[in-house]
Amino acid sequence: MNEQTHSQVSGNISEIMQSAYIDYSMSVIVSRALPDVRDGFKPVQRRVLYAMLREGLLHNRAYDKCAGVVGEVLKNYHPHGDGSVYDTLVRMAQPWVMRYPLVDGQGNFGSVDGDSAAAYRYTECRLTKISEELLKDIDEDTVNFAPNYKESATEPTVLPSSLPSLLMNGSTGIAVGMATNIPPHNLTELIDAVCSLIDNPSLSIEEIMEIMPGPDFPSGGSIAGRSGISSYMKTGRGIVRMRGTMHVEDLPNGKQQIIITEIPYNVNRATLVTRIADLVRDKILDGVSDLRDESTEETRIVIELKLGEIERVTMNKIYKLTPMESSFGVILLALDKLRPRQLNIKEALECYVEHRREVTLRRTQFRLRKAEDRAHILEGYKIALDNLDDFVRVIRASENRNDAKQKLTEKYSLSEKQTNAILDLRLYQLTGMEREKIDQEYAELIEVIKGYKEIIENEHVLLNLIKEELSELKSIYADQRRTIISEAEGEVRMEDLIPNDGCVVTITESGFIKRTSVD
Repeated sequence: MNEQTHSQVSGNISEIMQSAYIDYSMSVIVSRALPDVRDGFKPVQRRVLYAMLREGLLHNRAYDKCAGVVGEVLKNYHPHGDGSVYDTLVRMAQPWVMRYPLVDGQGNFGSVDGDSAAAYRYTECRLTKISEELLKDIDEDTVNFAPNYKESATEPTVLPSSLPSLLMNGSTGIAVGMATNIPPHNLTELIDAVCSLIDNPSLSIEEIMEIMPGPDFPSGGSIAGRSGISSYMKTGRGIVRMRGTMHVEDLPNGKQQIIITEIPYNVNRATLVTRIADLVRDKILDGVSDLRDESTEETRIVIELKLGEIERVTMNKIYKLTPMESSFGVILLALDKLRPRQLNIKEALECYVEHRREVTLRRTQFRLRKAEDRAHILEGYKIALDNLDDFVRVIRASENRNDAKQKLTEKYSLSEKQTNAILDLRLYQLTGMEREKIDQEYAELIEVIKGYKEIIENEHVLLNLIKEELSELKSIYADQRRTIISEAEGEVRMEDLIPNDGCVVTITESGFIKRTSVD
């Protein structure tokens, strides 16, 4: 092989590798790692919830084995390993991960101490009530469906999502060359912000922040400072400083103890206790006499102090040297029309409003078609009842059903649907009482059709309907904010770590300096 040929072959291989890597990257970005801005879900999450709906695992029905759900997802929708499916299901059931859990789990689903869930043959699950709201109206032509990987069934490309799930529960994912890390927010504040944006599309980000001041983590705690929140709200990126919650209790023997009741989001509680124990052993936390983890489902870590120890110094050291103060790097990145896009908070809310607008419009059009079809049949019934004797005569004189259909269609200009419905009528439906029911149903349908057409033709009515539905959901699922947002106290200085005790400083003639406590 000469040098020129070798160069051409190398160039071709390089182009093939580059093309293959780009294809792989896009596959990971679109089909695995990043959530859709409309419903807030990655494909595997969407598939798990849809499979559970199709299995009938609703919130008011019996639990069923997680193994069955995993098998259903793998069989019909997700051609990958069972580990990724079960991990996703478990995560959606963990209340310390999800601000509003989407799966109701029964059995061992892990713990905030980092314990893993039991194998899927031992655990059971069903949908929560709030996750059913995200799937509501999916059978009313509200979203597009695509063939599954083996083209034996279809799956939704997005969920109707009656609630703004992307910001409600947040999302995290690492793709190729990009990542997303979205914190959860309070649903009450989110719905208020969406409704305000519908009322006033020119709403500024500062005005949105007055309604929705920042993240609301399931673990509670507090956020120190608003600069990180302001940054991600305006640009889609920012660093939020999270702090756990602790307070001081006095003991009968005169000592004090520090009680940790809330830890920062995504912090492993067992690792935190181990870290504090290491600091005590290394005499960095030299004022601690005892350390106990009394946590059950609620966090309670007890740090007993030595007599006369200043509690604020120990608390500052715990914040400074342990994960009790952690950072959450927000990257508000999601797929918008199948393209990764970094959004500010207003853009994310606008994408959700546009999605709900399309879903509500398509649902209304679907219901209008159904109502018009039924009204069309009732019109046929009314014609038949007005000419009942002649209809009976024509039918009796016909050789078979098709002959009767043809004669009635020609004589009364009925459609095929109307004629079939008339021929399917039972004799009792020809009584006077049944006639009244038909008239009443027809009158009600005309009013319903009028209402549907008004929604479709009037943008203002459509947006008001979205607001009404969100307000109704708010009255059901609204809850109090768990995470307190406080002003930043500034960095912890070295002086804050030293007890403020009185002392005597002596200097010898030869230049030695000694500090002695007043005691």
